Amino acid sequence: MAARHGDEDGPGSGSGPASHPTSSASATASTGSAGSGLASGSGRSASASGSEGSGPEGSASGGSASASASEEPETIKTITLDDIRGAQKTLSGISRLTALEGSRYLSGLVGSPVHLKCENLQRTGSFKLRGGYVRISGLSPEERAAGVVAASAGNHAQGVALAASLLGVRSTVFMPEGAPLPKIAATRDYGAEVRLRGQIVDETMRAAQEYAERTGAVFIHPFDHPDIIAGQGTVGLEILEQCPEVRTVVVGIGGGGLAAGIAVAVKALRPDVRVVGVQAEGAAAYPPSLAAGRPVSIEAPVTMADGIKVGRPGDVPFQIIDDLVDEVRTVTEDELSSALLLCLERAKLVVEPAGASPVAALLSAPESFEGPVVAVLSGGNVDPLLMQRILRHGMAAAGRYLSLRLRLTDRPGALATLLGVLSTLDANVLDVSHVRTNPRLGLSEAEVELHLETKGTDHCEEVREALRGAGYTVMA
Repeated sequence: MAARHGDEDGPGSGSGPASHPTSSASATASTGSAGSGLASGSGRSASASGSEGSGPEGSASGGSASASASEEPETIKTITLDDIRGAQKTLSGISRLTALEGSRYLSGLVGSPVHLKCENLQRTGSFKLRGGYVRISGLSPEERAAGVVAASAGNHAQGVALAASLLGVRSTVFMPEGAPLPKIAATRDYGAEVRLRGQIVDETMRAAQEYAERTGAVFIHPFDHPDIIAGQGTVGLEILEQCPEVRTVVVGIGGGGLAAGIAVAVKALRPDVRVVGVQAEGAAAYPPSLAAGRPVSIEAPVTMADGIKVGRPGDVPFQIIDDLVDEVRTVTEDELSSALLLCLERAKLVVEPAGASPVAALLSAPESFEGPVVAVLSGGNVDPLLMQRILRHGMAAAGRYLSLRLRLTDRPGALATLLGVLSTLDANVLDVSHVRTNPRLGLSEAEVELHLETKGTDHCEEVREALRGAGYTVMA
């Protein structure tokens, strides 16, 4: 098991070549072409609702990018185990061999060992450096001289910025105008020129593609390119090295680059291992796409997990996932919040919502996963203000936080009496607001909004019943 590392900008320990025997298995990946792969017809199921949405990080274009945004590969590119091993050598000394941490709580829940693959501790805070570095390192001298351009609201931006800096290549990264300030600052610190364009990532993507066409810079797609997928696939090699007894790998899916790369690596060396993808319920483009046999665009995805908020699968990863991934599941926003809270409280790991999606899947249906299980925590770049909201949401879902509105008689001492009742219930008062101007209130009434720290769902119900029993009208 690898030790944890601190400074996310520092040199990585790297990871050496896999020690497993070579396999000739491969997955065919081509834009708009049917692919053939290792486990075609492997019995994959898509346990998700066909919610609709449009995607951010590269989802508008859907196609893979080559030398410029306007070019699409015309020849079939087969992603093989050798490609991923080659990517692993390229990343030696660049990416970290991230830790594989056991989770006692999740192991007890599932009934067999569960390990967390901590890509949230990778340089730049996510797995994105892997694919970005492999992609840029494969450019010709002429392409490097032209520079690279990317569009992203977060992780891909930082991965491309650092990869380009390490390779001495000029990078320009387009980000939405409303991107979190910490992510903008980090991308600049990694060496990129940041340009803020558009209110949503689709608009940002178009601006980046226009820039690539105008300047000749190479557009680095976040997931829809074979080199990107090969780089992300090194996570799969590390999982097999660190946990050779693994039976199930669970990984979040946005555009599909990480899941596709892991699937190629894992299925080539261990075809018996199940690979399970996870999408946010409000941004689940893969279930309808898999049902249709081709990438399908959905409209207006809604999820806190912006790292997997993609409205159209990538053409290249879709073919691989269709062939090799055994199942795609969806999780709710409440399950994502609970998973993030669990990672913070139990594992002491800061994980973004997209990175917590595999844990959310384990929490939602623990009996569905054969162990040992490896859950990939894909990233930990979360805005502190968003983290605050998510944690409060997660605490409320777990019965640890309770908001109530009550009516009481507007007379001196009424609020003190109410707080006295709460003190006997062992509910900690976090915040109180007193309203007298609501037109629905009588002249002798006041409304109080309470925010309480509670000890679980049973305790929440106990508080409500006790307040009703004391004669208070509980409105929420």
